[in-house]
Amino acid sequence: MNVVKAVALTSVAMALSSAIPAMAEGGHWGYTGHGGPKEWGGLDPAFATCKLGKHQSPIDIHGAKAADLPAIQFDYKPSPLKVIDNGHTIQVNYAPGSTIDVGGSKYELLQFHFHHPSEEKVNGKPHAMVAHLVHKNADGKLAVVAVLLDKGGSSEAIDAIWKNLPKEKEKEVAVANVTIDASKLLPAKRGYYAFEGSLTTPPCSEEVRWLVLKAPVKIGSEQVAAFGKLYPMNARPTQPLNGRSLQASK
Repeated sequence: MNVVKAVALTSVAMALSSAIPAMAEGGHWGYTGHGGPKEWGGLDPAFATCKLGKHQSPIDIHGAKAADLPAIQFDYKPSPLKVIDNGHTIQVNYAPGSTIDVGGSKYELLQFHFHHPSEEKVNGKPHAMVAHLVHKNADGKLAVVAVLLDKGGSSEAIDAIWKNLPKEKEKEVAVANVTIDASKLLPAKRGYYAFEGSLTTPPCSEEVRWLVLKAPVKIGSEQVAAFGKLYPMNARPTQPLNGRSLQASK
């Protein structure tokens, strides 16, 4: 087994068993040029869904039909701050015990990470950034809450993360005496768009439940710029809907 294949298979195992989409390792895939999104599906057989999948993410959200969707019940608790720059994004790994409940289906928060600009678009419009909060239920199924981020405010939670960024890539840093509360990333209004999709990074596995909050959160222009220096562009292009149902909570 060659090195590239071994790294790729390790990436797949991490993304599926640990449900951490942004943790796929190795420098062979990226967002621009050789190894960019158009080539993901051909980099390794394990990544074929990136090319062949019919329910891929992200998407441009438009024409969503109003529906009586259950409210997302957030039960997030503070967690010791553990940050990793995995070579594709900045990610915060979350302690067990924080959950969401959607119509009786409970998912535990595993981690959250960021994309610049936002991967999701709404009626063709991207946002400055997006935070993806990744959850997994008892059956191993994933649910991702997407929080769209715009310039024009400030975020203490993001400030705490940015102040404690790792010096080295691919090495998690546990920050002593600092906690993070994921609820501080959420908007006051919790209405959302719902659809079925995939991981937005290789291996692009499908059957992911997406919950994109309608109301964006405003963060500091300097906070966006700081992330942009690390990752000028780490957003996969939007993918075809292929007849998928898009719903919007009332």
